[in-house]
Amino acid sequence: MKVRIAIAESSKLIELDVEDAAAFEAEIAESLAGDGVLLWVEDAKKRRIGIPAGRVAYVEIETDDSKPSVGFAPSS
Repeated sequence: MKVRIAIAESSKLIELDVEDAAAFEAEIAESLAGDGVLLWVEDAKKRRIGIPAGRVAYVEIETDDSKPSVGFAPSS
């Protein structure tokens, strides 16, 4: 599943691929609520990135259900 993390006051958008969206969501929530200065993630290109916890603007998690449909057929 795709995850996007936006950095406040920046045009930077970090894209991640995660296996378990619920586990990742819990990990992000715990990290941002704690005393951590940096949130460490690995992006889609396998680079480790440290994000200042106070600079996370939003986290968007794309699940299989939230993928946009394409075409004119009615959705099922």
